[in-house]
Amino acid sequence: MPQLEQINHFKEHGYTLVPSLFSEDEVTHFRQHFMKLREAGEYQGDFSGVRSDSYDPLRKYPRMIHMHRWDELSLQWLTDPRLDQCMSAFLGKSPFAVQTMLYFKPPGSRGQALHQDNFYLQVQPGTCIAAWLALDDCDESNGCLQVVPGTHNTPELCPEEANLEESFTDVTVPLAKGMQPVPMLMKAGDVLFFNGQLVHGSFPNTTSDRFRRSLIGHYIVAEAERVAEFYHPVLRMDGSEVKLELSERGGQCGVWVDHEGQQVVEQVKRMA
Repeated sequence: MPQLEQINHFKEHGYTLVPSLFSEDEVTHFRQHFMKLREAGEYQGDFSGVRSDSYDPLRKYPRMIHMHRWDELSLQWLTDPRLDQCMSAFLGKSPFAVQTMLYFKPPGSRGQALHQDNFYLQVQPGTCIAAWLALDDCDESNGCLQVVPGTHNTPELCPEEANLEESFTDVTVPLAKGMQPVPMLMKAGDVLFFNGQLVHGSFPNTTSDRFRRSLIGHYIVAEAERVAEFYHPVLRMDGSEVKLELSERGGQCGVWVDHEGQQVVEQVKRMA
């Protein structure tokens, strides 16, 4: 179980780091397993954001997605009791599981522009939560995850075009004046938990010889009634399926405006 300090940090800031939640032997096994899967062939959803030129390191190591739907180890990890215990402590209830991802992030590869996870998941009501397991030691040189403190209660922000020289995804979100991303320095086996409103992302891996592999699970709060179609089927943490409605993108999104000398989010009609 996470410590009271970690639970309070999540509630107050929307994220918290749990060190050494997975052992060195487990992390080594995960790395070997997913490297073998990556070398074995191609899978659905592999090449999202990968450039057509041969110089993009992500052509050889594109991210993997929804592995739990066909890989037993991924499903076991997604529903691991340790992850469930942590998230139940942070949220008050056991969450529902909806997605796995594996980012290889080889040397020289781009990162992912700042974003909010719930922009994609469209959880209603409530939001999502991520469990981000470091499979390698992560720092600024190899493109560690970066979070923006103070954004965990921010409504969904209107997306803008991202810099494709630094990001493999094509959208980002703006920050209010004075906000800066903070690097999350992690050791292999550490897990960072964060909610779906928290703005986060990563910069390129500027090393010549270090991967920054990470195994990620996405979950939604137990109060949720709807989630985007891409994330069905929805699973309880015992692996059984639960039926939720489909959510549809639409409505409003937020932009930063100056109000009496402070930056606040103003809701505007979402543009196509």
